[in-house]
Amino acid sequence: MGWFWADATSSTSAAAPAVSKHGDASPPPGCPMHKKSVEAMTPPAVCPASGASTPATATPPSSCPVSHTKADNIPTAGDHKKEEPSMLSKLNPLNYMFYSISQERAPDQTFALPTEREPSSIPKGTGDGNWEYPSPQQMYNALIRKGHTDTDITAVEAMVAVHNFLNEGAWEEIVDWERRFSKGLKRGWEISKHGEKNAPMVLRRLEAQEGGEQPDPKLVRFQGRPGEMTPRAAMLQVMKKIYPSYFDNEPPFDRHDWYVARNVNGQVKEVRYVIDYYSGQGDAEFILDVRPAMTPTGAAERLLRWGGDVWYRASGAEVRGQKDN
Repeated sequence: MGWFWADATSSTSAAAPAVSKHGDASPPPGCPMHKKSVEAMTPPAVCPASGASTPATATPPSSCPVSHTKADNIPTAGDHKKEEPSMLSKLNPLNYMFYSISQERAPDQTFALPTEREPSSIPKGTGDGNWEYPSPQQMYNALIRKGHTDTDITAVEAMVAVHNFLNEGAWEEIVDWERRFSKGLKRGWEISKHGEKNAPMVLRRLEAQEGGEQPDPKLVRFQGRPGEMTPRAAMLQVMKKIYPSYFDNEPPFDRHDWYVARNVNGQVKEVRYVIDYYSGQGDAEFILDVRPAMTPTGAAERLLRWGGDVWYRASGAEVRGQKDN
């Protein structure tokens, strides 16, 4: 559900992209976050050839492969036909949204929406400032363009506020992962082995000892993939069927993949993060599952962080810490 537009210099373009529990504003019934949205950005495939094929006359092996007859060299009308640009060519590869979303009113729109855009706290991968969130008018135009013609226009401003809030929460989670593991797995384990409860304090103490300013991660690009369930989300649904009393969560209503620039000893490495968006128990509650993608490095980081917390509690370190206090 998170959208950014990459071109911050144009007044007609908009910018994007959730933490465990966030939410103090209830999205209205018309908000597409409560719908299972499937973005069909690619036009249907067209058969590359139609009709019966005409048998070709075999050319003797000794003949010239290039025809020298005038009839064969005359260009046909089809040779000059200009190809229509594909739908994908109209999309910004940084966010898979249209390059330009108008700030003008939609046809038959009777309710005025603000056109001001709010800057995010998320740095661009290009280094030229932060991503910008779409204005309510741009959000509404984008929804109409994507087929959500039944959107309640009076609820769009609240939708934008929730959208921005979730994206800020998602970025906070990503920054926390980066602070732990951007300098290596060993350092990440030294932080994670103290459990999730103590990790923030250990991290702050370690950063103070290291000194210097740590490079901030940057969001290079992102992609919404609401129709593709992550393996983790699919496994949780399987566990729900087996143990319904322990796993009662509904499937995520959205999924994002965010590509983050990580600074490793002066070299920029691109790290993909996966975000599953879940609805909480109440209308104003959301649960975001943010973690690195299941690459070899990402899998190791996830194992160290979650395994460290389990080890800390299972080894009795938590109980011993309480006694010492």
